Amino acid sequence: MMMLEKESEGGLYVCMNSFLGFGSKYVDRHHAKTGQRAYLHITRTRKTQKEDDPNSGSGDPPKKKPTRLAIGIEGGFDVEQEQYEEEVKVVLFPDRQEVTLDDLSSMPDVVRERVSLSVAELQAADSVSHTLQVQQWDGEVRQESKHAAELKQLDNGLKIPPSGWKCEVCELQENLWMNLTDGKVLCGRRYFDGSGGNNHALLYYQQTGYPLAVKLGTITPDGADVYSYDEDDMVLDSKLPEHLSHFGIDMMTMEKTERTMTELEIAVNQRVGEWEVIQESGTTLRPLWGPGLTGMKNLGNSCYLNSVMQVLFTIPDFQTKYVSNIDKIFDEAPSDPTQDFKTQVAKLGYGLLSGEYSKPAPDPADEPNTSAEPRGDQVGIAPRMFKALVGRGHPEFSTNRQQDAQEFLLHFINMVERNCRSGMNPSEAFRFLVEEKIVCQQSQKAKYTQRVDYIVQLPVPMDQATNMDELQEAERRREEAESSGAPPPVAPRAQIPFAACLAALSEPETLTDFWSSAVQAKTTATKTTRFASFPDHLVIQIKKFTFGLDWVPKKLDVSIDVPETLDLNALRAMGQQPGEELLPEVAPPPLMTPDVEVKAPVLDDSTVSQLCEMGFPLEACRKAVYYTGNTGIDAAMNWVMGHMDDPDFAAPLVLPGSSSAPGTTPTESLPEEHLATIVSMGFSRDQATRALRATNNVLERAVDWIFSHLDDLESMDVSEGGRSEGGSEASREPPPGPRVRDGTGKYELFAFISHMGSSTMCGHYVCHIKKDQQWVIFNDQKVCASEKPPKDLGYLYFYRRVVE
Repeated sequence: MMMLEKESEGGLYVCMNSFLGFGSKYVDRHHAKTGQRAYLHITRTRKTQKEDDPNSGSGDPPKKKPTRLAIGIEGGFDVEQEQYEEEVKVVLFPDRQEVTLDDLSSMPDVVRERVSLSVAELQAADSVSHTLQVQQWDGEVRQESKHAAELKQLDNGLKIPPSGWKCEVCELQENLWMNLTDGKVLCGRRYFDGSGGNNHALLYYQQTGYPLAVKLGTITPDGADVYSYDEDDMVLDSKLPEHLSHFGIDMMTMEKTERTMTELEIAVNQRVGEWEVIQESGTTLRPLWGPGLTGMKNLGNSCYLNSVMQVLFTIPDFQTKYVSNIDKIFDEAPSDPTQDFKTQVAKLGYGLLSGEYSKPAPDPADEPNTSAEPRGDQVGIAPRMFKALVGRGHPEFSTNRQQDAQEFLLHFINMVERNCRSGMNPSEAFRFLVEEKIVCQQSQKAKYTQRVDYIVQLPVPMDQATNMDELQEAERRREEAESSGAPPPVAPRAQIPFAACLAALSEPETLTDFWSSAVQAKTTATKTTRFASFPDHLVIQIKKFTFGLDWVPKKLDVSIDVPETLDLNALRAMGQQPGEELLPEVAPPPLMTPDVEVKAPVLDDSTVSQLCEMGFPLEACRKAVYYTGNTGIDAAMNWVMGHMDDPDFAAPLVLPGSSSAPGTTPTESLPEEHLATIVSMGFSRDQATRALRATNNVLERAVDWIFSHLDDLESMDVSEGGRSEGGSEASREPPPGPRVRDGTGKYELFAFISHMGSSTMCGHYVCHIKKDQQWVIFNDQKVCASEKPPKDLGYLYFYRRVVE
């Protein structure tokens, strides 16, 4: 169903009633199912490129060097726009009788008018679909700063010379920014690779709050680069001539001597091919074709999606669920399969595994009598409909921005959970139980809890680097360079043993503010995390992305000797031990004000806002400020970093005595249609009620909440108080609740996803998958045999259980 587009073999058949498109292989199925007879048959033939086209498709720059940070706009990066000759005709089923547009002239007026009208509407709909595809993006569109109109400038008599600038702190002479409030000239931010400035302009804003700065060397009569630290973005300043004149700068006489931020970003985007190690660019890779070796087109920063889906469809559970039953899925598809999750996932899976689309892409540079090496690009598949469906309604995955592959994996697993309440659920391949054991150090009594998880997040202990002497020497040279104003040296990559990462995961964590029900007071406790079950397929995320001392997100440049085989049996949870006493099940006392009346505390809105601007969920930010007692951003940020893995991290803050607590608002009306929707997914009415009350009756949030609280909800229907906190672990039998598989903790590596770039919000993803004992690199449309798989630089690692 709609497997490819009009240029695919056999063309595209578009139903003239529903406007749904089908490949030649599936149009008969639709005719038999619906009785529809008339289809518009559209075929495309690719036009021959001109001989002087210098684009060889080998990673060379576009014909014209980009001068604008944009896509599909004059001066920006080129969008792949193939040129085609198109043929359109009407086909009548079941005999596939062809009716060309010229044949319509001989038909009765009524028939001719109706067919012509349908054809015109179909062609118009097609053009609309192309406009809706995000072919254009302009990264230079800037908004007027909220500070520009009323910016207060100090009358300090300072006049800035037209040249010869240097940072007033470190004397750096490039990447300089002048603060528009007081004329202070300071260096810009340090980039992820050590280049750039030394952050003095940013630090000065944090000290003074002066919001706007202009980049010296970019000022021309047409404008300049203006940055708002408060708004954290490049902005427009409509009063820039006036603001510059205050410090003696005549904008009309200035000439550009520095690259603008746009030019710097363009240069970075043109250096994608320099990430040689992960993409194995230094060697000639042998292209591969065939079933399970199908490339995927990059739809604009969709490499995160491509990499995740390539890996998932190497897992038997997903193959069985969506590809082995594809005929049944297509036969049972609703009238509009474009909005059906099962149909679209099955379509994608079939496209990846069948081999039908694993064919060399036509190379516009190919000429007769040439013997160039094959590029490895494939025709591949463009998962536009799949991406639109799984991203619909999501604030990030519905956009064309780069995303975190780990977050997308969890998002997709969540969607699988929603759509597999009955029948086989392939996400069970990843699902496992985590046991957390907390021991009160004063009473030595223990508490056991379990939660469901799908990914092991492995910390990176930088202090365990095996090349620490080299790193310390590099840091010393960097400090010397910073003090002298010289460019910083290139930092070496930290070498971290995998065993150290595993030890950091399993070592006990000290809780300094634990409320012990045994001593009825706050005390110190230790928390130990272990596996209560081992999944069939284990996903390990290397926690490379963290925050610096200034809370700016950064990526750790590390190499980790990730093993091909893994034995985690030593981390098996053992449950309550003989003679071990459990902490009493007594709730801590509510927070009280001096007059003993429970009141909602006033949260520091500025701290909440700062946390939200870093990308954390609003409710998590409110919790952080509440539980740290409004003591400031540092304490709140520490709370966030320590609770990011909590299953209720983003759940609404429930205050003591608040009527927003689940189950405490019997008078609040719940939307009956929302209740019916959740109940139809297999949950009880009580469970649906609890989910809606916990999320202020927002259906989408309620569904997300319910799947992140499965263990709590299941216990609502279990007799005798629900799940035991320790009794079932000793026998290693999974407790009542979510279905989990269990077995040995021995695994072998079969895939990993790597990220290139300074942040999950930019850069590029590729994946390596082991196929028939041969590592294969999937780099969007390129599928090649891997020569040197960079297993030490991965971000997500996928292991399968070793069956003994």
